[in-house]
Amino acid sequence: MSVRVRFAPSPTGYLHIGGARTALFNWLWARKQKGVFVLRIEDTDQSRSTQESEKAILDGLTWLGLDWDEGPLKGGPHAPYFQMQRLETYRKHAEDLIARGKAYRCDCSKEELDRLRKEAEKEKRHFKYPGTCRNKNLPKGTPGAVVRFRMPEEGSTTFKDLVKGEITTPHKEFQDEVILRADGVPLYNFGAVVDDIEMKITMVARGDDHVVNTPRQILMYQALEYPVPVFAHLPMILGSDKQRLSKRHGAVSVLQYRDDGYLPGALVNYLVRLGWSHGDQEMFTIPELIEKFDWEHVGATAGVFNPEKLAWLNQQWIKMTPPSELAKACGVPEKFVALMQERARTLNEIRDAYRAYIEPQMPEYDEKAVKKQLTAETKPLLAEARDLIGRTFDQGPQAMEHAFRELAEKKGLGLGKLAQPVRTAVTGTTVSPPLFETIALLGKEKALRRIDAALEKIK
Repeated sequence: MSVRVRFAPSPTGYLHIGGARTALFNWLWARKQKGVFVLRIEDTDQSRSTQESEKAILDGLTWLGLDWDEGPLKGGPHAPYFQMQRLETYRKHAEDLIARGKAYRCDCSKEELDRLRKEAEKEKRHFKYPGTCRNKNLPKGTPGAVVRFRMPEEGSTTFKDLVKGEITTPHKEFQDEVILRADGVPLYNFGAVVDDIEMKITMVARGDDHVVNTPRQILMYQALEYPVPVFAHLPMILGSDKQRLSKRHGAVSVLQYRDDGYLPGALVNYLVRLGWSHGDQEMFTIPELIEKFDWEHVGATAGVFNPEKLAWLNQQWIKMTPPSELAKACGVPEKFVALMQERARTLNEIRDAYRAYIEPQMPEYDEKAVKKQLTAETKPLLAEARDLIGRTFDQGPQAMEHAFRELAEKKGLGLGKLAQPVRTAVTGTTVSPPLFETIALLGKEKALRRIDAALEKIK
């Protein structure tokens, strides 16, 4: 049987880091096994589901390069891939379970259940639905009736998780949970199981917050007489304070990292290392990940999200990405990208540098740099440097640098004493891409005009 995995987000927010990692592990496994990666939208929470969230999820996956084989925008043999378009399917399966005594209708009112729940709280015991309607055999069409799954009262369910190992749960911990609301909308466990059956999912890999659901779902697979898929539950991702990752730890939306200038390959590389390892190797290309990914080396302990490590990794990816690709991603000339490539940590740094140093007619001046470098003492040096640039510009950056070194040596100065006033005049600051290459990119006329403006600033 070919491998079929799925990612099933709810469109109630953006694609967050944890969800992206879950999608990534499923995608890698599907690609490695030459299987199928299904995207399914679990939109049963109609009060919170939005089209904006759905678009953000699809855009996030697309940006990361996690293409799906079946799902929204693609279609497939098991369409539709939105739960709210599949209500008739859930109803049929629920009716089948009722007919075979595996489920039953329940018309207990909310008020009655609230009363029983309060009694349990008062007596300091865990509330469980007492099975009031278990043997009533309520007919189809009973007003306000939900459908409950008939849980076994004795024994236990055991499954082997690919990440956490063997897990056993006694059935006495379960209650006859609602699987279909009165309006025909499924609750999470039932909806997920029915969809996984209909879509022929062979493996379910998801966050370990779903471990508690798995034994209940296994009982539903068995009641529906379908082979139980393989399960793998991924540990959560924590912030630096060892608390669950949230907005207070910084960006958690995948698209925010895109907007902040991260490369998708760098984020994929970082996410996969937040729960999986291959020796000491830190950097992986996507083809390498597909080749090497396995479940044996997925860790069972929570990963700690480190923004600095991600920034470092992004810098390494920028260094190894062809300048032509970076130029296209940044929307700046390739020659300027080449100047920034070794030092930039994000694409935004390249964009910002270009906007600051190259685009304007005049740079924005750093006042500290101006006070130190554009002084009455440096004015004669700046004037000489201007003439030098005018004479050597057409010979290229190396010729300019050589002429500057000769002039500095002649005056008994270090190169910096001559170059820093020029750098400040040309870029507005003392920290910039390589000076002579920057001057070459600016063009002779613009560079000289900036130096003239700086000379006028000096009193």
